[in-house]
Amino acid sequence: MDLRDVANDVLGNLQLMDGNLDRITISGGGDPSCYPEFEDLMDLLGSMGGVPIHIGYTSGKGFDDPALADRMVEQGLSEVSFTIFSVNPELRREWMGDQTPEASLAVLGKLCQKIDVYAAALVIPPGVNDGEELERTCKWLEDRGGAKGLILMRFANREEQGLILKNGPVVKGQRVQTVSAFRDMVTDINERYNLRINGTPPLWDPTLGSPFAILNEPDLLEKLPRVKKRASLISGAIAARYVQEVLDACGNQSWVASPKKEIACLITRDDLKEIDLSTLEKVVIIPGRSFVHEKEAADILSADGGVRRTIIRGGLTPSPPMRRPPWA
Repeated sequence: MDLRDVANDVLGNLQLMDGNLDRITISGGGDPSCYPEFEDLMDLLGSMGGVPIHIGYTSGKGFDDPALADRMVEQGLSEVSFTIFSVNPELRREWMGDQTPEASLAVLGKLCQKIDVYAAALVIPPGVNDGEELERTCKWLEDRGGAKGLILMRFANREEQGLILKNGPVVKGQRVQTVSAFRDMVTDINERYNLRINGTPPLWDPTLGSPFAILNEPDLLEKLPRVKKRASLISGAIAARYVQEVLDACGNQSWVASPKKEIACLITRDDLKEIDLSTLEKVVIIPGRSFVHEKEAADILSADGGVRRTIIRGGLTPSPPMRRPPWA
């Protein structure tokens, strides 16, 4: 989009606003650092009366001048979510397509010292950016002193991990971590570095025990509404057991079913065909963002010849903007 169009869009949104502007978030369908007119955009936003600016996501691939960090801070940048992958320039060059990795890392290092930085790294084991390479990345961020934390993202390379619509492996032949191995890695690293580290998926915060920390709080479980009627709930393979425990603590007497697909919102019609229909109640709640139509789900989940099951789509909540992690 041309900068003039961006400026007109921003101005139009400002005219529709009620109240004061307390934050500007740069986000969109791609990496803003690669936007050809990024510096002009920062100049434009920086002229709006000192309003703090947040970059919702960037890999930094478009940052080719270390001095850009100082200029962005002067223009009001106060927070950034930065995918680092590795502090090894050659790994960033090979795996991220970063043509100027040294400059990208120099920008990140300066920002760590001046503003709130939330780093992220997709971990590809074995032998890519895990192990000693990951240790170096954590130490690098720790030494810069300004990174608020690091989100480690588990690499998905198989259908049950999230690949949909018959897409093949992201990296053919590349091994992946089990959920338990990934969780143990996140926990271990969090204990050894002065960074707040968590992992996704599953969203695992070793410090808080989220996302199912409530299972360790019986007094809070008692305050939840009681389950009064029977219905089956379908969830992803990672969360199903924990959801079952929460519901059971509320008086539930039905099963939480799951296919092999680990993430609930990526469940498709083919995944539903894996469900043991004999375990289902007459009412079935499917994940709100699953890739399946309610009528199609009813056909698949009623294929045992019994009563036609009623399908309810779980609550659809807006996706949060790509900004600070949930523990921030």
